[in-house]
Amino acid sequence: MKEKSNQPDRPATFVIVHGAWVGSWAWLRVANRLSEKGHRVYAPTLSGLGERSHLAQCGISLTTHVNDIVNEITWKDLDQVVLVGHSYGGFVITGVAEKIRERIASIVYLEAFIPTDEQAFASSVDATKELTPPPPSSAGDYLSELDRAWVARKVTSQPTATFTEQLRVTGAYQQIPKKTFIRATGWDGPFDEAVKRFRADPGWTVYEIACGHDVPIDKPDELVAILEKSI
Repeated sequence: MKEKSNQPDRPATFVIVHGAWVGSWAWLRVANRLSEKGHRVYAPTLSGLGERSHLAQCGISLTTHVNDIVNEITWKDLDQVVLVGHSYGGFVITGVAEKIRERIASIVYLEAFIPTDEQAFASSVDATKELTPPPPSSAGDYLSELDRAWVARKVTSQPTATFTEQLRVTGAYQQIPKKTFIRATGWDGPFDEAVKRFRADPGWTVYEIACGHDVPIDKPDELVAILEKSI
């Protein structure tokens, strides 16, 4: 009997954008699983964060982060991309869609903020400081306390201009053929209105995962299964 292949029927090209204060390390569990399934996975760390934190004081803005991903896609000749953004990464992928929508086949907002025109990510940060430190986590934020301690050791401050710069949005992301929103139900997140709106919109698919906000760390297997449905 022929063994069943672990390779997908339709291997995809995933470009993943992490959230604030972290880096590509936060997505390793998901990226490794997708790669093992035969997909192409690109999960660059945004400028000034993670292994690129040595650049944090080089005038990095939201535009820089958008260009990080645009250039990742453009210079590596990627097309028919499944573009995934987590949390703050929703601002980044929305900006990417404004520049290279034609290269994106599917867009996935994972617990992600979707900006309106000329909206900034945060208005409560101290704009006089070049860097914004990460907020402390609390017991119960992760399914594993070991994971919470691991994340606490790795997070870095983020260039404040990435939070305060307003993004120009025409709605290009809405024109992408396949649109997905994933919500984590294990915390009291700010996405109820978005979920309600997208459930009523036939152009969107909504999924839920029972965990906290950092889904790639808490539930990588469940997240991979949903991401494969978004192809």
